[in-house]
Amino acid sequence: MKRRKSKTKLLHQYYRYTGFYTFIGNSLKKSAIPVILIIFGLYLVNEFVFTIDDGLEFLTQTFSRTGVLIVFFISETLLGLIPPEIFIGWSKKTATPILNLSILATLSYTGGILSYFIGKTIQKINTVKNYLEIKMAKHLKNTGKWGGFLILIGALLPVPFSITCVAAGMIKYPLKGVVLFGLFRFVRFALYAWAIFNVVN
Repeated sequence: MKRRKSKTKLLHQYYRYTGFYTFIGNSLKKSAIPVILIIFGLYLVNEFVFTIDDGLEFLTQTFSRTGVLIVFFISETLLGLIPPEIFIGWSKKTATPILNLSILATLSYTGGILSYFIGKTIQKINTVKNYLEIKMAKHLKNTGKWGGFLILIGALLPVPFSITCVAAGMIKYPLKGVVLFGLFRFVRFALYAWAIFNVVN
């Protein structure tokens, strides 16, 4: 028990010394502004253009279930281009919301794993590797320092999960760590669905 406490204390000191807690705080601050803007934008659209329910109803009726899931999977694999919250709202308007939510969470998790292998493949393409090493220098450095905990943060918080997994692949972080910590992606979808399902009729 003492040994475990000592190890936990050492980890705490390491994360504090390397700036992990500061990084988390800054990430939350940065993500808070876009989230607030999105919420405010949705409020304005809901009040003056069309209701969110109408928009999601239109999405459900216009696009096939397969088409929506394919677009979502591509987005979750390629840098998280579209906020997953839109798709969570879409799942609520379908005939089987829990089933579709479960599929979305699984696709997001799978997309992250695929992003990891994309990161590993990039290592073999020098031009792309050199470009991304410059563009993602800070993220690669952070992944190297914090590894699994950064993947966990990417899975839970509004930090692009795909980018975190690409960085993990580029630095050859163990796959089992990505597979394990990435499971928290399911927790995020469950929490967000609880909140969104209470807003969407």
